[in-house]
Amino acid sequence: MYLETFLLLLGYFLLIFIIGQVTKDNSIVDIAWGSGFALSAVYNFFRSSDHAIRGMLIMICIMVWGLRLTYHIAKRNLGKPEDYRYVNMRKKWGKQFVLLKAFMNVYLIQMLIQYIVTLPVIYGNKVTQDLKWYNWSGILLWGIGFFFEAFGDYQLKNFKKDPKNKGKLMDRGLWSLTRHPNYFGDSAMWFGIFLLAIEQVSGLWIIAGPALMTYFLVFVSGVKLLEKKYEGRQDFETYKKRTSAFIPWFPKRTGGL
Repeated sequence: MYLETFLLLLGYFLLIFIIGQVTKDNSIVDIAWGSGFALSAVYNFFRSSDHAIRGMLIMICIMVWGLRLTYHIAKRNLGKPEDYRYVNMRKKWGKQFVLLKAFMNVYLIQMLIQYIVTLPVIYGNKVTQDLKWYNWSGILLWGIGFFFEAFGDYQLKNFKKDPKNKGKLMDRGLWSLTRHPNYFGDSAMWFGIFLLAIEQVSGLWIIAGPALMTYFLVFVSGVKLLEKKYEGRQDFETYKKRTSAFIPWFPKRTGGL
C-alpha cells in the first residue's frame, strides 16, 4: 500500500501539472492539495482487507478536512491571476526547461511532502488492533484542530468582507489567541490523525508525517512567509507582542491595555 499510494499521488499530481500548464496557472496545485489527501484516504480504506473502524474514521476525518480546504481555496482563488509566489518562480526559472522546472519545483516536491504526511493514513489502514484510549484522544485533537482552522478561516473571511476593516489587521476571536489559528489547526489535525492511527511503539515512526507538515507550516510556507510580509508594520508589531505565534494562549497585556 505504501508503493501504491506513492504511485497514486504521482499520477494525481501529474494530472494537476498538466492542467496547470494548460491554464498557465501553477497555483492550481494549492486547490488540489487537500483533495490529494482525500484521494489517498479513500483509496487506502477501500484497498484495506478488513475495512476496520480505525480506517473508516481516518478516511472521514481526512475527507472532511481535505474537501473543505479544497473548497475554501477554490472559492478564494478561482478566477484570479496566478498567485504571486508562482509568478516569482517563473521569473527565476528563465526560458529554458520551464516545464521540467515547474514539475520538479512545484508539483513533484509537493507530491513528496504529501506522501510523507500521508504515512499515518496508510499505516492506520494496515493495523488490526481495537482502538485504545489514545486513539480516541486523536479524534478529539483532530476536532480541536478542525475548529481552529475552519472557524479561523470563517472569521478572517467575514473580517475582510467589512469595508471598515480595509487595511486593518485581524486580531479578534481565535486570532487573538494565536496569530495563525488556521495553521495551528492544520498541525493539530495531523497530530490527531497520528494518534488515531498509531497502534504500538513500533509505529511511532509515522510521526514523521505531522512533524513534516508542522515544520512547513511554521518555518517554510505558512507562518514564516506571512510574518515576513507584515514585518515592520506598527499594528503587527503590537499584535506580535501580545499574541502567541502558533499555539493558542491568552493574550499578553501590553502598555495601555
